[in-house]
Amino acid sequence: MSTTTEEPRVLAASTTTATPRRAAAHRARRIVLPALVLLAGLALWVAVTYLVLDERRRFLLPPPWAVAHTGLVDPVSRSAIVAALTQTATVALTGLGVAVLVGVTIAVLMSQARWLEESIYPYAVIVQTLPIVAIVPLVGLWLGFNFSSRVIVCVVMSLFPIITNTLFGLKSADPGLHDLATLHNASRWTRLRTIAFPNALPAMFTGIRIAGGLSVIGAIVSDFFFRQGYPGIGRLLDIYRANLNYEGLIAAIFASSSLGIVVFWFIGWLGQRVTGAWTGPGR
Repeated sequence: MSTTTEEPRVLAASTTTATPRRAAAHRARRIVLPALVLLAGLALWVAVTYLVLDERRRFLLPPPWAVAHTGLVDPVSRSAIVAALTQTATVALTGLGVAVLVGVTIAVLMSQARWLEESIYPYAVIVQTLPIVAIVPLVGLWLGFNFSSRVIVCVVMSLFPIITNTLFGLKSADPGLHDLATLHNASRWTRLRTIAFPNALPAMFTGIRIAGGLSVIGAIVSDFFFRQGYPGIGRLLDIYRANLNYEGLIAAIFASSSLGIVVFWFIGWLGQRVTGAWTGPGR
Protein backbone atom coordinates (compact mmCIF):
# COMPACT_ATOMS: atom_id res chain seq x y z
CA MET A 1 0.00 0.00 0.00
CA SER A 2 2.81 2.39 0.88
CA THR A 3 4.59 1.53 -2.35
CA THR A 4 1.66 2.57 -4.51
CA THR A 5 1.30 5.77 -2.51
CA GLU A 6 4.94 6.69 -3.04
CA GLU A 7 4.87 6.17 -6.83
CA PRO A 8 2.81 9.30 -7.65
CA ARG A 9 5.07 11.34 -5.36
CA VAL A 10 8.18 10.11 -7.17
CA LEU A 11 6.63 10.85 -10.55
CA ALA A 12 5.58 14.34 -9.43
CA ALA A 13 9.05 15.06 -8.07
CA SER A 14 10.74 13.89 -11.26
CA THR A 15 8.36 15.98 -13.37
CA THR A 16 9.02 19.03 -11.23
CA THR A 17 12.77 18.52 -11.57
CA ALA A 18 12.60 17.92 -15.32
CA THR A 19 10.66 21.11 -16.04
CA PRO A 20 13.42 23.53 -14.90
CA ARG A 21 15.98 21.41 -16.72
CA ARG A 22 14.04 21.63 -19.96
CA ALA A 23 13.64 25.38 -19.50
CA ALA A 24 17.37 25.78 -18.88
CA ALA A 25 18.18 23.65 -21.92
CA HIS A 26 15.81 25.73 -24.03
CA ARG A 27 17.44 28.98 -22.87
CA ALA A 28 20.90 27.58 -23.55
CA ARG A 29 19.85 26.44 -27.02
CA ARG A 30 18.52 29.91 -27.82
CA ILE A 31 21.95 31.33 -26.99
CA VAL A 32 24.23 28.61 -28.34
CA LEU A 33 22.61 28.09 -31.74
CA PRO A 34 22.69 31.79 -32.79
CA ALA A 35 26.27 31.99 -31.49
CA LEU A 36 27.27 29.04 -33.67
CA VAL A 37 25.65 30.65 -36.70
CA LEU A 38 27.51 33.89 -35.93
CA LEU A 39 30.84 32.06 -35.71
CA ALA A 40 30.12 30.26 -38.98
CA GLY A 41 29.29 33.57 -40.65
CA LEU A 42 32.50 35.17 -39.39
CA ALA A 43 34.52 32.18 -40.58
CA LEU A 44 32.91 32.43 -44.03
CA TRP A 45 33.63 36.16 -44.07
CA VAL A 46 37.32 35.58 -43.34
CA ALA A 47 37.49 32.80 -45.92
CA VAL A 48 36.05 35.03 -48.63
CA THR A 49 38.42 37.86 -47.71
CA TYR A 50 41.62 35.79 -47.79
CA LEU A 51 40.79 32.84 -50.05
CA VAL A 52 38.36 34.18 -52.66
CA LEU A 53 39.45 37.79 -53.14
CA ASP A 54 42.94 38.43 -54.46
CA GLU A 55 45.20 40.88 -52.68
CA ARG A 56 44.33 43.79 -54.98
CA ARG A 57 40.59 43.42 -54.31
CA ARG A 58 40.81 42.52 -50.65
CA PHE A 59 39.99 46.09 -49.62
CA LEU A 60 36.42 45.48 -50.86
CA LEU A 61 35.76 43.10 -47.96
CA PRO A 62 38.06 43.91 -45.03
CA PRO A 63 38.29 41.27 -42.29
CA PRO A 64 35.95 41.43 -39.28
CA TRP A 65 38.61 42.72 -36.88
CA ALA A 66 39.37 45.68 -39.17
CA VAL A 67 35.67 46.57 -39.31
CA ALA A 68 35.34 46.19 -35.53
CA HIS A 69 38.37 48.43 -34.98
CA THR A 70 36.91 51.13 -37.23
CA GLY A 71 33.44 51.01 -35.70
CA LEU A 72 34.30 50.46 -32.04
CA VAL A 73 37.88 51.57 -31.39
CA ASP A 74 38.77 54.37 -33.80
CA PRO A 75 37.43 57.52 -32.07
CA VAL A 76 36.77 59.52 -35.24
CA SER A 77 34.78 56.81 -37.01
CA ARG A 78 33.00 55.76 -33.83
CA SER A 79 31.83 59.28 -33.01
CA ALA A 80 30.69 59.86 -36.60
CA ILE A 81 28.68 56.62 -36.65
CA VAL A 82 27.11 57.26 -33.24
CA ALA A 83 26.14 60.84 -34.17
CA ALA A 84 24.65 59.77 -37.50
CA LEU A 85 22.84 56.84 -35.91
CA THR A 86 21.33 59.14 -33.28
CA GLN A 87 19.94 61.39 -36.00
CA THR A 88 18.50 58.42 -37.88
CA ALA A 89 16.96 56.96 -34.72
CA THR A 90 15.28 60.29 -33.96
CA VAL A 91 13.75 60.42 -37.44
CA ALA A 92 12.69 56.76 -37.41
CA LEU A 93 11.08 56.85 -33.96
CA THR A 94 9.28 60.11 -34.71
CA GLY A 95 7.94 58.66 -37.94
CA LEU A 96 6.91 55.47 -36.16
CA GLY A 97 5.06 57.45 -33.48
CA VAL A 98 3.16 59.44 -36.09
CA ALA A 99 2.39 56.25 -38.02
CA VAL A 100 0.99 54.60 -34.88
CA LEU A 101 -1.32 57.54 -34.16
CA VAL A 102 -2.51 57.79 -37.76
CA GLY A 103 -2.71 54.04 -38.39
CA VAL A 104 -4.61 53.15 -35.22
CA THR A 105 -7.03 56.02 -35.78
CA ILE A 106 -7.71 54.91 -39.36
CA ALA A 107 -8.15 51.29 -38.26
CA VAL A 108 -10.63 52.26 -35.53
CA LEU A 109 -12.66 54.33 -37.99
CA MET A 110 -12.66 51.50 -40.52
CA SER A 111 -13.79 49.01 -37.89
CA GLN A 112 -16.82 51.12 -36.99
CA ALA A 113 -18.32 51.42 -40.46
CA ARG A 114 -18.14 49.04 -43.38
CA TRP A 115 -18.41 51.85 -45.91
CA LEU A 116 -15.37 53.55 -44.37
CA GLU A 117 -13.34 50.36 -44.67
CA GLU A 118 -14.36 49.95 -48.30
CA SER A 119 -13.50 53.59 -48.99
CA ILE A 120 -10.12 53.80 -47.24
CA TYR A 121 -8.59 50.33 -47.49
CA PRO A 122 -7.82 50.43 -51.25
CA TYR A 123 -5.79 53.61 -50.75
CA ALA A 124 -3.90 52.05 -47.87
CA VAL A 125 -2.92 49.24 -50.24
CA ILE A 126 -1.84 51.79 -52.85
CA VAL A 127 0.39 53.56 -50.32
CA GLN A 128 1.98 50.22 -49.42
CA THR A 129 2.77 49.42 -53.07
CA LEU A 130 4.35 52.78 -53.91
CA PRO A 131 7.97 52.37 -55.10
CA ILE A 132 9.78 54.05 -52.25
CA VAL A 133 12.93 54.64 -54.33
CA ALA A 134 10.88 56.79 -56.69
CA ILE A 135 8.81 58.51 -53.99
CA VAL A 136 11.69 59.65 -51.75
CA PRO A 137 13.23 62.10 -54.28
CA LEU A 138 9.78 63.54 -55.01
CA VAL A 139 9.11 64.11 -51.31
CA GLY A 140 12.40 66.00 -51.09
CA LEU A 141 11.58 68.14 -54.12
CA TRP A 142 8.05 68.89 -52.90
CA LEU A 143 8.66 69.48 -49.19
CA GLY A 144 12.39 70.14 -48.91
CA PHE A 145 15.21 68.07 -47.48
CA ASN A 146 14.43 68.68 -43.83
CA PHE A 147 13.46 66.66 -40.77
CA SER A 148 9.73 66.60 -41.53
CA SER A 149 10.30 65.24 -45.04
CA ARG A 150 12.25 62.32 -43.63
CA VAL A 151 9.49 61.68 -41.08
CA ILE A 152 6.90 61.61 -43.87
CA VAL A 153 8.90 58.94 -45.71
CA CYS A 154 9.00 56.85 -42.52
CA VAL A 155 5.25 57.24 -42.03
CA VAL A 156 4.51 56.18 -45.61
CA MET A 157 6.66 53.07 -45.25
CA SER A 158 5.38 51.97 -41.84
CA LEU A 159 1.68 52.85 -41.99
CA PHE A 160 0.21 49.80 -43.73
CA PRO A 161 1.10 47.01 -41.25
CA ILE A 162 -0.26 49.09 -38.38
CA ILE A 163 -3.58 49.64 -40.16
CA THR A 164 -4.06 46.04 -41.28
CA ASN A 165 -3.02 44.36 -38.04
CA THR A 166 -5.02 46.72 -35.84
CA LEU A 167 -8.08 46.36 -38.05
CA PHE A 168 -7.77 42.57 -37.93
CA GLY A 169 -7.58 42.64 -34.13
CA LEU A 170 -10.53 45.00 -33.79
CA LYS A 171 -12.73 42.80 -35.98
CA SER A 172 -11.72 39.45 -34.47
CA ALA A 173 -13.20 39.89 -31.00
CA ASP A 174 -15.35 37.04 -29.67
CA PRO A 175 -18.92 37.45 -31.02
CA GLY A 176 -20.21 36.15 -27.69
CA LEU A 177 -18.77 39.20 -25.96
CA HIS A 178 -20.58 41.47 -28.39
CA ASP A 179 -23.80 39.55 -27.77
CA LEU A 180 -23.31 40.07 -24.04
CA ALA A 181 -22.71 43.77 -24.62
CA THR A 182 -25.93 43.93 -26.64
CA LEU A 183 -27.88 42.41 -23.74
CA HIS A 184 -26.53 45.17 -21.51
CA ASN A 185 -27.30 47.90 -24.07
CA ALA A 186 -23.62 48.85 -24.25
CA SER A 187 -22.78 51.85 -26.40
CA ARG A 188 -20.42 51.68 -29.38
CA TRP A 189 -17.73 53.47 -27.37
CA THR A 190 -18.10 50.95 -24.52
CA ARG A 191 -17.77 48.03 -26.94
CA LEU A 192 -14.66 49.57 -28.48
CA ARG A 193 -13.06 50.37 -25.13
CA THR A 194 -13.84 47.12 -23.29
CA ILE A 195 -14.00 44.48 -26.04
CA ALA A 196 -12.55 45.43 -29.42
CA PHE A 197 -9.50 47.46 -28.42
CA PRO A 198 -8.17 45.08 -25.72
CA ASN A 199 -8.63 42.21 -28.17
CA ALA A 200 -6.73 44.15 -30.86
CA LEU A 201 -3.66 44.92 -28.72
CA PRO A 202 -1.64 41.78 -29.59
CA ALA A 203 -2.22 42.19 -33.33
CA MET A 204 -1.61 45.92 -33.08
CA PHE A 205 1.78 45.44 -31.43
CA THR A 206 2.69 42.88 -34.08
CA GLY A 207 1.99 45.50 -36.71
CA ILE A 208 3.96 48.13 -34.80
CA ARG A 209 6.92 45.76 -34.50
CA ILE A 210 6.93 45.22 -38.27
CA ALA A 211 6.48 48.94 -38.84
CA GLY A 212 9.44 49.73 -36.57
CA GLY A 213 11.88 48.04 -38.92
CA LEU A 214 10.25 49.67 -41.94
CA SER A 215 10.52 53.08 -40.29
CA VAL A 216 14.26 52.61 -39.75
CA ILE A 217 14.65 51.62 -43.41
CA GLY A 218 12.65 54.69 -44.44
CA ALA A 219 14.89 56.98 -42.41
CA ILE A 220 18.04 55.48 -43.94
CA VAL A 221 16.70 55.54 -47.51
CA SER A 222 15.50 59.13 -47.25
CA ASP A 223 18.82 60.23 -45.80
CA PHE A 224 20.72 58.39 -48.54
CA PHE A 225 18.73 60.11 -51.31
CA PHE A 226 18.36 63.58 -49.78
CA ARG A 227 22.12 64.00 -49.11
CA GLN A 228 21.51 67.27 -47.29
CA GLY A 229 19.44 68.90 -44.59
CA TYR A 230 19.42 66.49 -41.64
CA PRO A 231 22.29 64.03 -42.17
CA GLY A 232 22.06 60.59 -40.63
CA ILE A 233 23.49 57.13 -41.14
CA GLY A 234 22.31 56.98 -44.76
CA ARG A 235 24.40 60.03 -45.64
CA LEU A 236 27.37 58.56 -43.81
CA LEU A 237 27.01 55.33 -45.81
CA ASP A 238 27.14 57.36 -49.02
CA ILE A 239 30.24 59.24 -47.85
CA TYR A 240 32.07 56.05 -46.93
CA ARG A 241 31.09 54.51 -50.28
CA ALA A 242 32.36 57.51 -52.23
CA ASN A 243 35.65 57.53 -50.30
CA LEU A 244 36.15 53.75 -50.70
CA ASN A 245 36.25 53.47 -46.91
CA TYR A 246 34.90 49.94 -46.78
CA GLU A 247 35.81 49.38 -43.13
CA GLY A 248 33.67 52.37 -42.19
CA LEU A 249 30.97 51.39 -44.69
CA ILE A 250 30.53 47.90 -43.29
CA ALA A 251 30.70 49.20 -39.71
CA ALA A 252 27.95 51.73 -40.50
CA ILE A 253 25.86 48.97 -42.12
CA PHE A 254 26.13 46.88 -38.95
CA ALA A 255 25.22 49.94 -36.87
CA SER A 256 22.12 50.49 -39.03
CA SER A 257 21.14 46.86 -38.62
CA SER A 258 21.66 47.10 -34.86
CA LEU A 259 19.27 50.05 -34.70
CA GLY A 260 16.57 48.05 -36.48
CA ILE A 261 17.14 45.06 -34.19
CA VAL A 262 16.93 47.22 -31.05
CA VAL A 263 13.69 48.85 -32.21
CA PHE A 264 12.22 45.44 -33.14
CA TRP A 265 13.23 43.91 -29.80
CA PHE A 266 12.00 46.84 -27.71
CA ILE A 267 8.57 46.89 -29.34
CA GLY A 268 8.31 43.13 -28.88
CA TRP A 269 9.25 43.47 -25.20
CA LEU A 270 6.78 46.33 -24.73
CA GLY A 271 4.07 44.31 -26.45
CA GLN A 272 4.64 41.39 -24.10
CA ARG A 273 4.43 43.71 -21.10
CA VAL A 274 1.22 45.33 -22.28
CA THR A 275 -0.53 42.33 -23.82
CA GLY A 276 0.94 39.43 -21.85
CA ALA A 277 -2.52 38.20 -20.91
CA TRP A 278 -3.33 37.70 -24.60
CA THR A 279 0.00 36.67 -26.14
CA GLY A 280 1.43 34.52 -23.35
CA PRO A 281 5.15 34.09 -22.65
CA GLY A 282 7.76 33.11 -25.16
CA ARG A 283 6.55 34.96 -28.25
